[in-house]
This record gives sequence, C-alpha cells and structure tokens, in this order.
Amino acid sequence: MFEKILIANRGEIAVRIIRACREMGIKTVAVFSEPDREALHAQLADEAICIGSAKPADSYNNMANIITAAVETKAEAIHPGFGFLSENSTFAAMCEECHIKFIGPKPGVIDLMGNKSNARTMMIQANVPVIPGSDGVVKDIDEAYNAAEALGYPVMVKASAGGGGKGIRIVRKKEELAGAFEAAKSETKAAFGDDTMYMEKLIENARHIEVQILGDEHGNVIHLGERDCSLQRKNQKVLEESPSPVITEEIRKEMCAAAVRAAKAAGYQSAGTIEFLYDRSGKFYFMEMNTRVQVEHPVTEMVTNVDIIKEQIRIAAGEKLELRQEDIELRGHAIECRINAENPKRNFAPCPGLIDYLMLPSGGLGVRVDTAVYEGYEITPFYDSMIAKVIVHGKDRAEAIAKMRRALYEFIISGIDTNIEFQNRILHDKDYLKGEFDTSFLERRLADWKKEM
Repeated sequence: MFEKILIANRGEIAVRIIRACREMGIKTVAVFSEPDREALHAQLADEAICIGSAKPADSYNNMANIITAAVETKAEAIHPGFGFLSENSTFAAMCEECHIKFIGPKPGVIDLMGNKSNARTMMIQANVPVIPGSDGVVKDIDEAYNAAEALGYPVMVKASAGGGGKGIRIVRKKEELAGAFEAAKSETKAAFGDDTMYMEKLIENARHIEVQILGDEHGNVIHLGERDCSLQRKNQKVLEESPSPVITEEIRKEMCAAAVRAAKAAGYQSAGTIEFLYDRSGKFYFMEMNTRVQVEHPVTEMVTNVDIIKEQIRIAAGEKLELRQEDIELRGHAIECRINAENPKRNFAPCPGLIDYLMLPSGGLGVRVDTAVYEGYEITPFYDSMIAKVIVHGKDRAEAIAKMRRALYEFIISGIDTNIEFQNRILHDKDYLKGEFDTSFLERRLADWKKEM
C-alpha cells in the first residue's frame, strides 16, 4: 500500500480523498492555487504545496508543476479526483514515466474510452447495445448530411473527445445541421483541442442511467448497481439517486451485465462508470464511459456500503478486489443534491462571495454532506460553482425524499446565493415524486418555476 498520495484536485473531492487516505493510514499532499491558500483541502492534508496562480492552466491543470510537487514530497501516487486532469492520458503517461502511480486506468484505456466514436465501436464488438449512429467519425458537413439522412432526424452531433455536455448539438431538421455541426466543432476544439465529430440518432424522453464498476489489475470486474442521473440542466446533472425508480430487476441485471462486459472489453482497472440511455420502451443504449470517479459516487456508496475511493486506491496499489459480485446488494434508496453557489433567478449565474454564516445539515441517521466550505470561507470566481453535495439514505425512496427535504431545510448559508430552493422545488414536484421524469424534465419545468422564484 502507498505511504503517501498527492491529490491533484481541490474542493469537496480533494477533501473526500484526504479523509479516505487518513482512514487508511496514508499520508497526503494537497496542491493549491494562490486563491485556494486557505481552502479546506490545503488545511486537512499532511502537506500542502502552492502550484500556481488562479487560472487552472497555471495550477490544477499544470502537469509539470503537479509532477514536480509529487517528486519533491516523495508521493508514490497521484489521485486526480474528477475534472481537471482526471481523464487526461498525457498526464497519466507522465506519472508512469516518473514512476508515480496514477490512481485511475492506464493512459491507453483513457484514450480509447475518451474517444466516443472509438468507444462506440468497441461496445458493438463487446455485444453492448449502442445508439444508432454514424459509421465512425464524421469528417465534414457532407458526411454529416449523409449520416443524418440515413439515421433520420432528429439527430445529435457529438464530439468524439467531448464531456461535461460540451460539443453536443441537437438537430431537428436539415436546415439546422450546418450551423450546429460547426458550432459543436468549435466548442470541442476550444475545450479539448480535438474537433473530431460523430453523430447519433436522438433518443427523446429517455432516462440517463449509469452503472458504477470496479475493475482490478487481475482481470476481476464487478458492478455496484445503477444510478439515475436524468435530472439535468444544460447537460449538467443536478440531482441523482440510486437505485433508479424505473429500472426493474430484470433490466438491472441486463444493464449491469452489459456494463461489466464493456469494462472487461476495455481492460479497465479502477473505478469507472458506464453511462446508458434508457428509453420508454425499456431498451437501453451505451452512451459513454467515464474513466474516473464521478461526482455522484456517494449515492452508490450509500446503498452498497462500499467506499469507492478506498477501493480505487487499493486497486491502484495492485491489490485484488476482495468484493465479489454476490457480495453486492442494493439496500434502501439514496439521493444526492448538488448545492451550487449560483442564482437560479438570474439564469443560474455563478455567485462567488464570502460565506458569513453556515449551518450544514449533517445531523441525523442517513444524512451525509460532502463539502469543502466553512464559515468565513470566500468562494472565488475561478472554479466550478458546486460547493457541497447533500446525500441521504432511507429504507425506500419515499423516506429518502423526506430526509432530503428535511436536510435542505436545515442547510442555512448566507453571504452567497445558492440553488437550495431550486432543489426543494424538484423534491416537491408531483411528477418527480411519482418517478416520472427524463433528461428533458427540468428544462420543461424551468419556465414555470422562474415565474415563481
């Protein structure tokens, strides 16, 4: 097992990893940018090193500075968390070259699964259902027109190297295709340095269901059940739960078996997620694989009692999975609400500022808060607006919803605006309560809710 791990991230995920390491007896090194000098992760770690200025390119995405920090502190491994360099194969390869263990999959696997069109081809070979789409990449607008005609409108133009909702455009008629294609190419080029595109048939009114998997270096792969991540705004998840309220036991077995096949086909070693679309007819289709720990991993931890971060570290250390598939049982129901420093009344504009009062809803059975903020902490404008995750667990979905309502009622924060009331509206919506929602649910609701906010 590692003696020291450097965490190449910030915020709540850095704190989450530091806590797991402390429980495992592993020393930690935090890296921080100049504005994060007083950040909680920098205070909790055994060592902390400044790696640059506020701009991510100069700090949290600065590979050379992070590697240098690891070498200077004699860290044996680097945990990238999510975002930043977590799915960067170049960084993973640099770690290997410097004899530092990257806590994640091999660089080649990151490249393979990060390229959505290549991943799609692999899934077809592994007998995993995929969304009808183009035969490989779409090189130019003429090929895009041909692919769209073959698939039938509406279609989705998607970036091969995309992620986080970037490089995606929905096209409902031929006249919209050229503009959408060029816009998606430009967006993904700016975000990922790669403007390779492909196309898929648009599956409307679908659910976004993902399966958590763990794979070790000895060929063992297991799943930890599914999460329903359908509640999204602009392709960004807002609220997640496990298990999905619409997945039957039969479909669960089929979907999770497909996820395991997908991970084995990729030679996957670490914690990862296979994402599916689930349509109203009961069919599911592979979308993509995330080769990192997910923001929403706590809901899976709550229903399986498996610490995914610790498992990730053990796998990276070369240990065999002690868990077997028959050990995994989904118990009860868990929900996660992402709490962001943003103003829903101003089109969810980010709201940096000083937190002058804070009361977290951390009391009571089955309530967990993952956060890195504290009273007197100043939220900067330089990074993601998520400041906390509230996660609850109940014996069933109704109890979990009741606990989340109570927890949000007790979440008091002043000095900044947040989306807490917006989350409350979701939890009181009659269709949400019945489990009747899909990926377009929030966009349909927002117009009405904004009039009342």
